[in-house]
Amino acid sequence: MDLSQVVPGIIDTHIHQWDPFTTPREASRLAPLYRRAPGLFERLMPVLLDRGGRELILTAQHVARAYLPADYAADVATVQTVLGVPVTDAVHVQCGWHRPDQSEETAWLDALPFGVEGRPRLAAIVGNADPRDPEFARHLDDHAAASSRFRGIRFMTAHHPDSGVKSWIEEPGVLTSAPVLRGLAALVERGLTLDTFVFSHQLREVATLAAEYPELTIVLDHYATPIGLLGPRGKATGRTEAERLDLLARWRDDIAVVAEHQNVVAKHSGLAFPPLGHSARDLDRSRLAELVAPLVEHTTTVFGAERLVFGSNYPMDKPVARIETILGALVDLLAPHGPDLVRKVLHDNAQRVYSL
Repeated sequence: MDLSQVVPGIIDTHIHQWDPFTTPREASRLAPLYRRAPGLFERLMPVLLDRGGRELILTAQHVARAYLPADYAADVATVQTVLGVPVTDAVHVQCGWHRPDQSEETAWLDALPFGVEGRPRLAAIVGNADPRDPEFARHLDDHAAASSRFRGIRFMTAHHPDSGVKSWIEEPGVLTSAPVLRGLAALVERGLTLDTFVFSHQLREVATLAAEYPELTIVLDHYATPIGLLGPRGKATGRTEAERLDLLARWRDDIAVVAEHQNVVAKHSGLAFPPLGHSARDLDRSRLAELVAPLVEHTTTVFGAERLVFGSNYPMDKPVARIETILGALVDLLAPHGPDLVRKVLHDNAQRVYSL
């Protein structure tokens, strides 16, 4: 498919920016060690990081160094050469600001040099706030005051029963707990979006939330990552082909239930996310498409053309595949659905979902 005849530019709805040396990040403690001795750090990763951390990142080189607008621009520079159109805009999704005032990250992002020297523009910011917090509404207003690009929050409730898989919250079931359901009223009142990051066995929680707040736009990140779908992860997840086939079957059923709720939008993101079970580095376009085809094709079928957007999840997906590889694999899988769907996924829907 010649994208230059289909879409004016690509909107990437899921990127991360950080600098562990000047901003408070989880990697800030270990980043100086990596900078001094990257090879030694990589060899010591089994000691420095637990299994879940290692399987999340595969290599420290992309998280223990700054990743800023110039770095992202360099990563997307070849997209136009390969696919015929550039990445023109990006949506930043919160990525672990380790201070009580999460609106500081929004203010920091707003000041970064996007949109200069040919770099993609920063079109929107998805911040961090916890709906369980009694001050949740005030925190939302602080984000809005920090940047006119603020569009919503991501609430990360991914929790896995396998202790070898990194969980992002202390206990299961938080997304549909009474405090969260009460707190999200403030998000609805302000017309803001909710990005959700859950694992596949938690998809029914997203459906419950969508039914509770049908007026809330909920964006499902990374296909509700089915941990271990492509290979073993954690201590005992995805160990056999039979387990992985069962995982895929349950994911298919549960994401179809979520898709019944018209207020849920799915991101074609995290195609090269290491926790899926990717074992190879720098995959080529055809191999990546082959691996993720079940995720892309089923999600496209159940959500339809109007409720899908694209996200690179960069630089988290960078160890496994380049951005042009991720985009190329996705376009190859979407092309049979026609140019209108491709345009909506890569451009139009993002404008509507995030009010760009």
